[in-house]
Amino acid sequence: MDLHTFLVPPADTARRKGPHDRIVMSSRVRLARNLKEAAFPGWAKKPERVRVLEALRPAIENLPEMKDSFSESMDNLTTLDKQILVERHLISREHAAKSAGSGLVLNREETLCFMINEEDHVRMQALRPGLQLRQAWVAIDQADSELERKLEYAFSPELGYLTACPTNIGTGIRVSAMLHLPGLVLAEQITPIIQSVNKLGLAVRGLYGEGTEALGNVFQVSNQMTLGESESAIVERLEKVLAQLIEHEENARASLLEKKPKMVYNHIGRAYGILANAHSISSKETMNLLSLMRLGVDVALFPGVDRSLVDELFILTQPAHLQKQHSEKLSAEERDLLRSDMVRERLKQVSRPVARPVGPTAPGMDKQDK
Repeated sequence: MDLHTFLVPPADTARRKGPHDRIVMSSRVRLARNLKEAAFPGWAKKPERVRVLEALRPAIENLPEMKDSFSESMDNLTTLDKQILVERHLISREHAAKSAGSGLVLNREETLCFMINEEDHVRMQALRPGLQLRQAWVAIDQADSELERKLEYAFSPELGYLTACPTNIGTGIRVSAMLHLPGLVLAEQITPIIQSVNKLGLAVRGLYGEGTEALGNVFQVSNQMTLGESESAIVERLEKVLAQLIEHEENARASLLEKKPKMVYNHIGRAYGILANAHSISSKETMNLLSLMRLGVDVALFPGVDRSLVDELFILTQPAHLQKQHSEKLSAEERDLLRSDMVRERLKQVSRPVARPVGPTAPGMDKQDK
């Protein structure tokens, strides 16, 4: 099966809706599991990794939730295929580097994904748009329970599920949400907020997880430890922190529009101006400017423009997605030229941002003009 005919079109992905999706772009719950009496992937020789893959793949494919799924060995996927999956946040960068003995099983809706022989024998994850941690947890817990009836996991009565990394021992759960926080960044409040979240035992990472930067003002917030706390307690704790972060971001946006509207309009207007007129633009700059344009849509500076337009461009302008549209191999410079052409074309129908009047009387207007 061809991966690109299987994947949901970017336009459809961008139109997915969920609670608080102005700020919470997606929710994810991931479980790490290993088979009993099999070496962890990092220690296993290729024949053993292949045996584990051959045991896990059919068991996962036969789950009711995985009917008509995409299932493939990583060595049968091209480098471009793997990078597109990373850009869609369906696999990790580490899994993209795998080849023979590793695999992927993805359901039709892209809401359940199983990485076989990444750092652990299987890393299964449920994804949902917006703030839906509890729904994601219920979905992956059900799939995990069904899988555990077929397979014998590596489990210790004292420690719980055994994993390659000590921070995952216990429940093996990683609960995370991807947040768009331009208000806190513009208000220069993001650093103390991150420090406060870290003190609560949660990790804040960039767009593609550990070791990556927060491109487009997008941050991933997740639990750090999995031992000594139940799955439901971890989900509940993260939900409470996310509710506070949503409130902080909403307050930052409202405060900026009230106290520094010209600064906000300037950032958003410049972002639109560059995106709508540039003839060469990098992926990094595009994502940072699209973030500001997304903020502009959310605060009603682009009347009639749906946020899905910006979210689709977030996907399409990334390097692998851009490369996929062209048969020949593109250099970084060529991608920058084509990216700017695509963005200019897509923004042709978008008028420049309409700033609200500042103060009781708009600049250049007296009471008779109103």
